[in-house]
Amino acid sequence: MRKSCLLIAALCLSTPALAQSLPEKTGMNSMMGIAPKTDDFINSAAVSDLFEIQSSQMARANPSLQTFASRMITDHQKTTSELKQLLSSSNLATTPPSVVDDTHKRKLDTLNGLHGDSFVRQYREDQISAHQDALSLFRRYAKSGENAALKKWAGDTIPTLEEHLKMAQSLPE
Repeated sequence: MRKSCLLIAALCLSTPALAQSLPEKTGMNSMMGIAPKTDDFINSAAVSDLFEIQSSQMARANPSLQTFASRMITDHQKTTSELKQLLSSSNLATTPPSVVDDTHKRKLDTLNGLHGDSFVRQYREDQISAHQDALSLFRRYAKSGENAALKKWAGDTIPTLEEHLKMAQSLPE
């Protein structure tokens, strides 16, 4: 029992190794409506942008997804740039990840192996899920985040994420 408690405590404190604390990674914070820690918010927002960009680069070749995918690339490159600029101007020591985590890597690998309607369905599903997750993350941080500048940015970004979700839900099934 004591070893498992120590392991859980170590996992919660080892944010850089896991990219997220255990409560954020498991979805516990989201279920309870708890704001992520600043490092978790930064890492999750950056990975979300990377996934959106990379999956949309694959989707851009599909005529029925081209407009949406191009918009996702443009908008998520913009939020990545804004996040980096905020981190620099706020003197936050956190460096956002430059690669996706294992979960998103598996999703990208799955998409890469699909074609035609199967690709379209999976891409749509991934976009809806990713934007629902991003909205939860940004809403929780905007409401109760630790860093005022990031909190404002999260709040300002929510309308765009809401629009993205609506667009994703209207993609062909």
